[in-house]
Amino acid sequence: MTLHTSHPAQGGPRVTAVLGPTNTGKTYLAIERMLGHSTGMIGFPLRLLARENYDRIARIRGANQVALITGEEKIVPPHARYFVCTVESMPLDRRVSFLAVDEIQLCADRERGHVFTDRLLNARGLDETMFLGAETIRPLLKRLIPEAHFVTRPRFSTLSYTGYKKVTRLPRRSAVVAFSAADVYSLAELVRRQRGGTAVVLGALSPRARNAQVEMYQAGEVDYLVATDAIGMGLNMDLDHVAFARLGKFDGRGPRRLTAPELAQIAGRAGRHMSDGTFGVTAEVTGIEEELIEQIETHAFEPLKALTWRASRLDYRSVGSLRRSLEERPPQPFLMRQRDADDMAALEILSCNEEVLARAQNPATVRLLWEICQIPDFRKLLTDHHTALLARIFLQLTDGEKGKLSQDWVAKQLEQIDTTLGDIETLVERIAHIRTWNYIAHRGDWIDDPAYWQERARGIEEKLSDALHDRLTQRFVDRRSAVLVKRLKDQDDLVAAVRADGEVLVEGHAIGRLEGLGFIVDDKAVGDEAKALRTAARRALAGEMPALVRKLEETPDTGFRLMPDGRIGWKREEGDEAAVGRLRRGDSMLKPRVEALGDDLLTPALRDRVEARLSAWLAATIGDALGPLAKALAEDSLSGTARGIVFQLGEGLGSLPAAPLAPVLKLLQEADRKALARLGVRFGTESMFFPALLKPKAVALRAVLWSVHEQARPIPHPPPPGRVSVPAEELEAPEGFVPAIGYIAVGPRLLRLDMAERIAATARRLLRAGEGSFLPSAEIMSLAGCTAEELPALLAALGYRTVEQKAEDGTITVVFRKAQHRPKGGAKNRPKRKPRAKAAEQAVNQQATSPEQGQPEEKRARKGRGRAEKKSVPEEKNERQDRPDRRRQPKPAPRQSAAAKRPQAFDSPFAVLKDLLRK
Repeated sequence: MTLHTSHPAQGGPRVTAVLGPTNTGKTYLAIERMLGHSTGMIGFPLRLLARENYDRIARIRGANQVALITGEEKIVPPHARYFVCTVESMPLDRRVSFLAVDEIQLCADRERGHVFTDRLLNARGLDETMFLGAETIRPLLKRLIPEAHFVTRPRFSTLSYTGYKKVTRLPRRSAVVAFSAADVYSLAELVRRQRGGTAVVLGALSPRARNAQVEMYQAGEVDYLVATDAIGMGLNMDLDHVAFARLGKFDGRGPRRLTAPELAQIAGRAGRHMSDGTFGVTAEVTGIEEELIEQIETHAFEPLKALTWRASRLDYRSVGSLRRSLEERPPQPFLMRQRDADDMAALEILSCNEEVLARAQNPATVRLLWEICQIPDFRKLLTDHHTALLARIFLQLTDGEKGKLSQDWVAKQLEQIDTTLGDIETLVERIAHIRTWNYIAHRGDWIDDPAYWQERARGIEEKLSDALHDRLTQRFVDRRSAVLVKRLKDQDDLVAAVRADGEVLVEGHAIGRLEGLGFIVDDKAVGDEAKALRTAARRALAGEMPALVRKLEETPDTGFRLMPDGRIGWKREEGDEAAVGRLRRGDSMLKPRVEALGDDLLTPALRDRVEARLSAWLAATIGDALGPLAKALAEDSLSGTARGIVFQLGEGLGSLPAAPLAPVLKLLQEADRKALARLGVRFGTESMFFPALLKPKAVALRAVLWSVHEQARPIPHPPPPGRVSVPAEELEAPEGFVPAIGYIAVGPRLLRLDMAERIAATARRLLRAGEGSFLPSAEIMSLAGCTAEELPALLAALGYRTVEQKAEDGTITVVFRKAQHRPKGGAKNRPKRKPRAKAAEQAVNQQATSPEQGQPEEKRARKGRGRAEKKSVPEEKNERQDRPDRRRQPKPAPRQSAAAKRPQAFDSPFAVLKDLLRK
């Protein structure tokens, strides 16, 4: 073990250890000290930090004075005085006045600790050496360098624990920390949906992609950051709060819980200089132990017990001697030998490759093999994949006198990586792959024209990094929501505009559209994002609504339409139709109430104006479509009886069944009938109705008015315009809807009232012409739109029965005759339950084919006409043949009007009619 100790008393180089928590300015101090020397070198744990500080120093001293050396990038001007490096890439053969190593506590890291320990023991500046790190390394550092001068850097701000907060409740300028890419992506998606967007930082990102994400956060484009523990080292950001979504991680060997110093390293990123910071937990982590909280808040941790060590003087005489030197025992008990390092694992595998072993036969080739084993596995592939690449590189470099990589092979490898297609995970993998080739290209002695290949690899990495940044931004940042959320919280004025098609723009971003009198937020916005957009719309559109309402008031009646669902549509000149109101139950069917449709953009005063305009339009629409009914209701010259009938017609929206009104109609004077006829009322055998109210426009309005008053949901649809007959099972509607729209249930069909009257009149005409019976009529089937199978049931509903007549030659003919009593279930309002199609068909078939149904009545009718035909029927065995007048006659069921069946409420139209008749 080589150890360069300091001897300040004898004028030797001074060694200083600057220890303290994060955000205490240790790096700033080291750079300031380095620039005070003529030459200097500083090593950082990450390429990202090296690049960040290289840019900073180059701005101060000029790019020609500063060199950058990392495994994947080398910028070395001819006369460079200051070298900024990753710890592994520090050129220790170069003598400099000042030398520093950052994050020296990583000497205890299981994977890379031996490199930091080697720098601690063997790297010195000619005049000054400085080690920067955490207080936990102080005891061991004292044992290794007793003469070192220690400087403690206190934190100028406090760090306090605030407990648990939901991800959606985290304050602005917060970082959410997880330890796997899957967790980071999941949390970032949640933050994007609820807060508009987030920056994403992963260890696998290239410096260019990571810097772009950090710059987006620093510029205030987003207020949140979701990251792995990669933010724990050196990323200088204005964080106020750090929330841990996980407290454990997979470290390459297995899952483990983070130590207190590791948690503190990350939590310490909250707060800057004099600004206090906070930390807490979120997502599935519900809390942290009190002891751990106290350690993080006070920066008091148990000191390190051991450092990772590996021999730096290696024996390259053979592969075996190299392996033995790597397994050399450490010289101190608190130095722990490095085990299972990636480069040692690669050497172990390659030493079993006979072709590789055959070529590694001298110190030069063994040294080359060891250098190749140290090519980083950025992709973290399975060992055999990575070692297969290493073996091919070694074999090419040891093949023949040239000893260079094949340019064709290298070009092919880079071509496979040089594409920006794919998702985030694919781009991350490609960046990791090109980083490996960046490392290889910067070994100038391995490849011809190294400058070209370095430039080619760097260009691919930059292109992939830019594409990755774009993908991350597209997936995890909604710039629209991010800008609006920020402006709303800052109480800034919003610039808004409404396009002719109703699209709403706020601060140049489309946030939704004006539909009618309400704002419809963009479909993609959910959660807090949608709330933010609505809030922005309320603020931005407050001045637009009065002008919009004024435009609605000035719209002619032709610009409105009653929709089938009871809403009122408004057709703006420059846009599509949109609902601006809806009908609600009012005092009567003919007087529904209008309710304006609109969100809180409509003030109460504006809402009243909208409802007044729509109410005026609705009254005019009802008066136009139902004009004859409105005129009849307003007629004062009618008698009390006629007024009662008109009143009931009004409650029936223009139609009534005739049977319940039969007693009343007998009391009508001829003058009343003529007066009602002049008003457009038609008196039929089945119904009383206004023919003008059976037109499609009136039927559609009646359907909506009835449904709104009866609060039927959803509003049923009437038959299509022009359809005067439809199958009963075709119309799905509640009881009462069919008569309200001017139709009547007649057997298996629903008939429009005028068609039902026409069919009934045709049946009566055929009955008269046939002297009491008639054959199945194609005319009736044509009028009713029914089949021959449906005809018996339809005529039965109109009061006709089916009779079989037997001729002398034995042939049987089916005819229809007037039934003695109209069967139950005849022409009536809508049945309570719609018969199933199968049941209806069975009923029709039964009526059409069953001679037994009604057989006794038929025989009695024949006997009454004095016919001689006789059949043996069980019911006739006991009838007296000598006294026909004493033969048993069927007792007719007493008929009861539909009005008598219903309970008469005090405000029923029948009760009103009864009062009028009493007068």
